Amino acid sequence: GMRSLHWKMQIKGAWGIPPTSILQRKKCFCIDENIACTDYASFRTAVRMKNTLEENTVAKKKAEEKALNLDQILFNCRDYLRAARNSGSFFEKRDMMLTLVFLRFIGEKYEDGIEKLKQELRAQGLDPDDKDIHTAFFDDPTFPDGTYNLPPEARWNTIINTPAANLNVALDTALHSIAAGSEQLKGCFIEGTFTTRNLAPNDIKKIVDEVNKISHKQFGEEKDLIGRVYEYFLKEFAVNATKEEGEFYTPHDAVQMIAAMIEPFDGTLYDPCCGSGGMFVQSAALVQSKQGGINRINVYGQEKEAATYRLAKMNLALRGISHNLGETNDSSFTHDLHKGLYFDYIMANPPFNLKGWYDSNLKDDPRWADYETPPESNANYAWILHILSHLKPSNGVAGFLLANGALNDGDAAAIRRKLIQNDKVEAIIVLPRELFITTDISVTLWILNQNKKGGSYHGRTLRDRQHQILFMDLRTWVDNAVKGEGKKKVELNTDQIKAAAKIYHDWQNEGTDGTHYAVPELYRSVEMAEIEQNGWVLTPSKYIEFINHDLDIDYEKEMARIQTEMKNILKQEKESQRMLEEAFRGIGYGID
Repeated sequence: GMRSLHWKMQIKGAWGIPPTSILQRKKCFCIDENIACTDYASFRTAVRMKNTLEENTVAKKKAEEKALNLDQILFNCRDYLRAARNSGSFFEKRDMMLTLVFLRFIGEKYEDGIEKLKQELRAQGLDPDDKDIHTAFFDDPTFPDGTYNLPPEARWNTIINTPAANLNVALDTALHSIAAGSEQLKGCFIEGTFTTRNLAPNDIKKIVDEVNKISHKQFGEEKDLIGRVYEYFLKEFAVNATKEEGEFYTPHDAVQMIAAMIEPFDGTLYDPCCGSGGMFVQSAALVQSKQGGINRINVYGQEKEAATYRLAKMNLALRGISHNLGETNDSSFTHDLHKGLYFDYIMANPPFNLKGWYDSNLKDDPRWADYETPPESNANYAWILHILSHLKPSNGVAGFLLANGALNDGDAAAIRRKLIQNDKVEAIIVLPRELFITTDISVTLWILNQNKKGGSYHGRTLRDRQHQILFMDLRTWVDNAVKGEGKKKVELNTDQIKAAAKIYHDWQNEGTDGTHYAVPELYRSVEMAEIEQNGWVLTPSKYIEFINHDLDIDYEKEMARIQTEMKNILKQEKESQRMLEEAFRGIGYGID
């Protein structure tokens, strides 16, 4: 009894004796700063209890995070679809999910619009529950922000409360009702999607319940959430859905970088390969933050893939963004739906190194009449010349992404030389390699400008930048790692994007000396004559100064530092060994 009493675990607070006091009186095993034990068996028991408590805390935290994690919700939907019978191909699974998300988002926006209308009526002293008021304002409501008025059968509240056995029919009824009531929404989805696949009641119910957790209130209004869902299914469902196939989602930070550079605040904006419409959605958010409304920008676009074309229409319609994507999906090369139109701004992320783009009818196409026909093996320069052909001749500005190979492509050397000589290229910015999830290709942001002569631009006075190009290298900006991705990924944060835009804008501004504008390993303004000397290549490393940091090292000082560190490490190791040997001797199992 007395012995077991002495061996009893001493816990701070229980007996009022801190472990440090115990250690002064008897040999103990310390678990942490709050717990000490006087024998090994108690020590092991206490450690198990402590570990269990910590595991439960971590599990609870993970459960809370899981409930709020968009990827986890989408992962669940993916697994339900994979296990379900009749769920179809990757594309059919993806379309089902995106259509459900569309119904969820448009339904949530309707509900928010109704709630906002009620608040406005109350602010005016009117009772929204009054029968006459309700009839006047809610039977056929109109919303100034582009929210769509949905009939009862198309509302998410109706769908989520439909019995599982009737869900497929209810979903297609909602789609038909929306298409019949809005010409703009008609091309956003395929009617009959759910009854055609006819998932089992339990399967479709589980998926709808998961989608019900996706909310702009939870995951934020400022980013392209439907594009994020699209990216997830592209990444998770299809191994072969690569950038070369045009199935790609541009990361939010890459779009923000382009928009921050060229500032598409008013006028017309065009994307010749608009994908899911992410460029438009995220640019509209930037315009809204700067100007207070998105009605000052009109967007035009084109998309080759039918499903992605529908998605873009869906995405823009949900945001109330006025758009013209042409009457149908089609190739910008073989059937330019906006021929003869010129735009203030162009933003694009074309398929990298696209093959199979060429058609014999394109040989003498007007878009490259002043240059040469782009190489048939690769569409990079076809995209550049297509973009240039749609820029307003007086002051159009374009920002677009291309694979780094376009900077020194020998097959397109003559086109590149003439672009530089014609003063169309304004800036070349190499981005961090790990920005993109679905490709490992290194990427460059090109900026073309039809007016390098100077003048007023968005409240800034620009200097004459003729015969100069700004080169930037951001490959070392990899500090912000993205967690939870299957491959290494980084992102550019707001401060980095602002810093890069400031470098570019300061270079443009009146008062800057363009002949001495440089920071080693980051940026440099280069005259056309030097580019000619380098064979008209646009690789930034040819022009930006790079420093050999090994030459700056004080060898004796550095070796002395390493020597001191190693001594301390070895000293700590010996002390740890001594403590371990003493602990085992204390329980009668010496390891000397």
